[in-house]
Amino acid sequence: MENVLRPLIVVGGSVVLTLLVGWAVDRLLRRADRRHRETPLWGLLRRCRLPLQLVLCAALLRGSYDQANVAEDHSAGIGRTLSLVLIGTTAWLVVRIATAIVESSYARYAGQHRDAARVRRVRTQVTLIQRIVTAVVGVVAAAAMLLTFPSFRAAGASLLASAGIVGIVAGIAAQSTLGNLFAGFQIAFGDMVRIGDTVVVDGEWGTVEEITLTFLAVRTWDERRITMPVSYFTSKPFENWSRGGAQMTGTVFFHLDHSAPVDAMREKLHDILRECAAWDGRNWGLAVTDATPSTLQVRALVTAKDADDIWTVRVTVREHLVRWLAEKHPHALPRVNTATAAPAPDAETVSLSRDGRPPRTGRG
Repeated sequence: MENVLRPLIVVGGSVVLTLLVGWAVDRLLRRADRRHRETPLWGLLRRCRLPLQLVLCAALLRGSYDQANVAEDHSAGIGRTLSLVLIGTTAWLVVRIATAIVESSYARYAGQHRDAARVRRVRTQVTLIQRIVTAVVGVVAAAAMLLTFPSFRAAGASLLASAGIVGIVAGIAAQSTLGNLFAGFQIAFGDMVRIGDTVVVDGEWGTVEEITLTFLAVRTWDERRITMPVSYFTSKPFENWSRGGAQMTGTVFFHLDHSAPVDAMREKLHDILRECAAWDGRNWGLAVTDATPSTLQVRALVTAKDADDIWTVRVTVREHLVRWLAEKHPHALPRVNTATAAPAPDAETVSLSRDGRPPRTGRG
């Protein structure tokens, strides 16, 4: 009877105690979340309930398994398995707690500051910090798991002895990877580019969607994703339209006939902008910027609060002005002048004699 009750008490007691502790912690976190609505930390920490229960259950079973007297011939293997589970779930719990703290800090910062550029900068930094913490915790957990095996502990001395040579070889082999890694830190804390920035790289216009320690993803206007190494942004020039403020100035060029009504076009442009919701009202203008033997180059200047709105204003102005010219002033559109070539004049009637006198008419 004892051989049946002892395992049930050990295993069942560990599971019941785990469930009770998880339930109590969840209740406390829920109550704290209701009292402190200004921060989402307590609500985010509720996501840690499952890894917390697994850590607690693995720790209880690891500490009390010897008293269960079950499968004593395999106690070493079962104990090592429980140790591995305990290490893995502890790493999971630490990552969940760190993620909750980082997300809570970012949410509070974003709620207190209205500067979109600064918020995007903090978001980029906390995202990279979260990835670094996850990577470090994963490496430490993997190393702790390996150290539970005696063979790896015995090989530790030889590994340390050859660490210098291995480090040199690994540094040469992973030079590109390490360069991207340090470039990721430079981007995160150097405020070069942030998540949500509008950039132009290799002639492609898009928005920075994701930044990691090794690569950066740009979502283009046609919903393609361009993945580039972060070292590109530290070694080559690129356009960041969100740097220093989101407000932008755009231009629209027209090639028109010399008879184009520039003053009427200027008034029509103002009317179009007043009806365009994307125009921010800061500035506008229309001027003749160049002239060729066949056309005039007219530039319309408009402003908007960000890159998306400036695109909308530009296409709206181009569409409405061209339509207005075609309907009201079709003569202002560029034309190719063609005409029937005049016949060549009679050489005998227009040529002069060498002494300057008109040619003789043939009469004596």
